[in-house]
Amino acid sequence: MTSSKFGKSLVACLLNVSEARNKDNIERIARAALFNIRGQKHPDTAVLNVFSNYDYNRSVLTIVSTSEWIGKSVVSSCVEGFTCIDHSRHEGVHPCLGGIDLVPIYPLSGVTLEQCGEIARGIAEELVTQVPGCSMFLFGYADIAEMRSLADKRRSLGWFRKNCNVDEIKADVGMKPCGKYGITGVGASPYVMNCNITLDTQDLTSGKAIATAIRERTGGLKGVQAMAFPNKGQVEIACNVESFRDIPENISAADVDKYVSYHICGDTFSYISLHHIEAKVQNLAACKGIKTTGTALVGFTPQECRVTAEYAISHGIGEFWKRRQGVFM
Repeated sequence: MTSSKFGKSLVACLLNVSEARNKDNIERIARAALFNIRGQKHPDTAVLNVFSNYDYNRSVLTIVSTSEWIGKSVVSSCVEGFTCIDHSRHEGVHPCLGGIDLVPIYPLSGVTLEQCGEIARGIAEELVTQVPGCSMFLFGYADIAEMRSLADKRRSLGWFRKNCNVDEIKADVGMKPCGKYGITGVGASPYVMNCNITLDTQDLTSGKAIATAIRERTGGLKGVQAMAFPNKGQVEIACNVESFRDIPENISAADVDKYVSYHICGDTFSYISLHHIEAKVQNLAACKGIKTTGTALVGFTPQECRVTAEYAISHGIGEFWKRRQGVFM
């Protein structure tokens, strides 16, 4: 694999686990990304951020490493998660299908999407070997047969339903899903950010209407998926902000500023500006007489993730997230 000016090809995994209320478990899962079962440190690896939400009962860990080591680091973290999380006992407002719910692999520098797909498939195969009884579905560049996006694959499996029966789901890799582990999504795509905007209301119906208005699938903003959840006595618009290759044609000069672009391995990727998403939500909320009280980015933009990864790895700061303790939700 080719390398960046940093000298190493870098990959990120925004590991989504269905646990936020037991901080000891989250600490164990994060540290497992850095050390193997013998306590030996994984080289060129760092956990940049840990973002947890009590109401969601969900955490997102930003794990970064070289293309050579990201697989071992993520597998180690997931194995620990499977050990300490019982999905059958999970309670939270955020939908999920597994204790380890999502393992997305994103290129940061010097690695292609196709190579990330190979890494993701390797992770899925290794997990079902190390954890008998766990199950995987594949998406994006890991899903060679269909290349279905995460949203499409989740929709087909019923991830968005409140009470989905994982026993009825057929796995792409591994055994038939069981209650303890559920089923885990493993795949690769251009970088996806998680951005949450809080509304100063308890009116979930209005929140869902705003989420529908900004969601690409229902005529909203390109690359944006959105759901509304109750959170800390208010309503939160939780957005997935996807990177994509193709900016829409025939856009005005004013609209060009809505997109942010970056480059990896000769490919140009873009995403909708977070400021534009925030402004859109604010305008929609104002029409309903609702104010917003804040916007939180879960972790980093893709550019920030690359720069922070280079810094943490070059300085040997594996537990970088401990420098960002104040960003827990």
